[in-house]
Amino acid sequence: MLPWGHPRARRATGELRRCHVRRDQGLFGRKLLVCGVHTSWNTVGDGEFFCADCGGDRNYRRRTGRRRFTVLGLPLLPRGSAGPVVECAACRTHFGMDALDHPTTSRFSAMLRDAVHTVALAVLASGGTSSRTVREIAVATVRAAGLDDCTEDQLTALIEALAADTGRFVTDTGPYGAALAIELHEALEPLAPHLAPAGRESILLQGARIALADGPYSPAEREVLTTVGVALQLRADDTARLLAAARTPF
Repeated sequence: MLPWGHPRARRATGELRRCHVRRDQGLFGRKLLVCGVHTSWNTVGDGEFFCADCGGDRNYRRRTGRRRFTVLGLPLLPRGSAGPVVECAACRTHFGMDALDHPTTSRFSAMLRDAVHTVALAVLASGGTSSRTVREIAVATVRAAGLDDCTEDQLTALIEALAADTGRFVTDTGPYGAALAIELHEALEPLAPHLAPAGRESILLQGARIALADGPYSPAEREVLTTVGVALQLRADDTARLLAAARTPF
């Protein structure tokens, strides 16, 4: 055993003291919350949504809560309700209910495919299906959007069905008129707020290139493409600029 005055003995005693101090601080050094407001959450629904914090599709819980004033951790007085909120099941972040307005990644992809398909169908219908080049470009455009099984026969059959569906639509000038306008607005308006300007312009340009495949725009094609621009929330001068600048790569 080392004598009391030995340096090693003094160092060992100091380390032991410091250990006791740290232990005491760990036990008694925490601040005790005397009073506050505690929220108790209750799950009322669930589903899948796009989590902005995670950057992808996640499960969520729709929750409502009750606030209570607490003293020493004991709930005493009600302080009103909280929520409803959307809670990400992965990161636990709370969002407002408008977070559910943003489509999931899979839903967004489906909306984009439907939008391109509808634009191609509308342009093809307004210009006619007699040109093989136009049909081929329309099919290539739709396939590039993700509908790999699209064929010329399918597009032609849909156009014929649209022309025959007189009981559903009131026609304007031309064989399709209001039918095309309604279909375009239904497909494009819900998608437009979630697309960057370049994305909206790209959809219009794809339709323009189909129309230009057999020559300059016909009045009906230009009218349809103008409707596409309106449904995509493009300004009229931007639509005119894009239609003038469009060139078919084929």
